[in-house]
Amino acid sequence: MTHVVTLIAGAPLTEAEAAAATLDDSMVRAARAALQALGAETSTPDWLAPGRACDIAFAGLHPDQAQAACAQALLGQPVDAITQESAGRRKAVLVADMESTIIHQEMLDELGALIGRRDTIAEITRRAMNGEIDFKGALRERVALLAGMDATVIEDLKGIVTLMPGARSLVATMRKHGAHCALVSGGFKPFTAYVRGILGFDEDQANDLVIQEGKLTGQPVEPILDKDSKAAALTRICAQRRVPLTAAVTVGDGANDLPMLLAAGLGIAFHAKPAVAAAARAKVDHGDLTALLYAQGYRESEIVAG
Repeated sequence: MTHVVTLIAGAPLTEAEAAAATLDDSMVRAARAALQALGAETSTPDWLAPGRACDIAFAGLHPDQAQAACAQALLGQPVDAITQESAGRRKAVLVADMESTIIHQEMLDELGALIGRRDTIAEITRRAMNGEIDFKGALRERVALLAGMDATVIEDLKGIVTLMPGARSLVATMRKHGAHCALVSGGFKPFTAYVRGILGFDEDQANDLVIQEGKLTGQPVEPILDKDSKAAALTRICAQRRVPLTAAVTVGDGANDLPMLLAAGLGIAFHAKPAVAAAARAKVDHGDLTALLYAQGYRESEIVAG
């Protein structure tokens, strides 16, 4: 079979969600029937994780048609469907955005909260991440509001960082299987270095803040890492590893992630802003970060517990 669609149930956070977020045989049959109705040849479903993830390999149908058919068949269900070529699913490189992807927080918003400007900064963040305004300009505008802040608050804020569900398993599993894992963020180096240390990323890349006499000056260090920088980091890492871009998986939620999502063999918009979800070829709206592992064909028994 030339292609595969992976059905992945949403990650339960409560007992009620656990009951709802289950992939069952009827859902798999519905998706398979939708593919067959369009003339696809399909294989017997292959369960990667009971109740959680299942592969349906197919041939004779364009992947975009298959994606749309499965989405329609599962409409209203907390299930993600990711369609791709069967060959080369296991990736040798992971390049991940950090904020609202690997961690829950947007750290600039958190810095803004300390001076009573969270809402102002968060709105600029929202517009930038949805591609409504220029990222570099938005970053400069938000950082300017922090002028005069004591730089020690950066260290203090590390304590509020919370990891996205599945983050530990994603990095640990891919590294166990020989993949190179990079954290590339439009945020700030103190936080990416901290998260890198927690999760074991091989490298991190981010922006930084100008500090003078222990205070933030309200300026970022130039040049600013933006969407082009993220795409360039992906290209650099793949070249260094001597693998093609098709051997990489990327993940992010904002407009500055979109170029690297589109350039990689598997680019996943993760609980993404509307404009990003609409443009990406693959997306996860319901699952946690282990969805990236199931999409690569990892079985439950192969995933390192987070």
